[in-house]
Amino acid sequence: MQLNRMIDHTNLKQDARQADIERLCDEAVRYGFATVCVNSCWVPLVAKLLAGTGVGVTTVVGFPLGAASTQAKAAETAQAVADGATEIDMVLNVGRCKDGDDEFCTDDIAAVVKAAGNATVKVILECCLLSDDEIVRACEDSVAAGADFVKTSTGFSTGGATVHDVALMRQTVGERCHVKAAGGMHTRAEAEAMVAAGADRLGTSASIAIVEG
Repeated sequence: MQLNRMIDHTNLKQDARQADIERLCDEAVRYGFATVCVNSCWVPLVAKLLAGTGVGVTTVVGFPLGAASTQAKAAETAQAVADGATEIDMVLNVGRCKDGDDEFCTDDIAAVVKAAGNATVKVILECCLLSDDEIVRACEDSVAAGADFVKTSTGFSTGGATVHDVALMRQTVGERCHVKAAGGMHTRAEAEAMVAAGADRLGTSASIAIVEG
């Protein structure tokens, strides 16, 4: 299993410094990871460092709470793409989802999809805060809005990816979009379990430990 090409090599820490981000990019190129995932202030630097390497540039939108206005999320997305982001990981409006407001959630995601243009859009559901029924609805809203992926977690809430959640998401979306597992993976065995459950992409800061297994 070529796990390296499934990994978004991630550093979203609040206190990440330029040297940390430069090291992240060096590691991503060396190990052939799919993308580097960083906060949007680092996108111009990362896009420059990764130009021509085949490693993509992922950034987060509405992170980590998902509770920003739709207009703010769309503007953040447009700026990130202009700065060189190739993939956008946006956070679902969890409160609106729990209220059953599927129309709002779908429109919120669709605005980001539109602003992203040709960039890939992943919707972070924050599964640890949702019931199974809410996860299913959030997946359906994401598909309806044209998202490319549904994603388990920010890694900044009360829990990360679980095999149960990944399997439920895969069962719900089928082949209509992809599934990304993120948060809480530290070993190759844990990563392989997520892939077996249906994950197409993995988000982790323990990427090197996982691929060296």
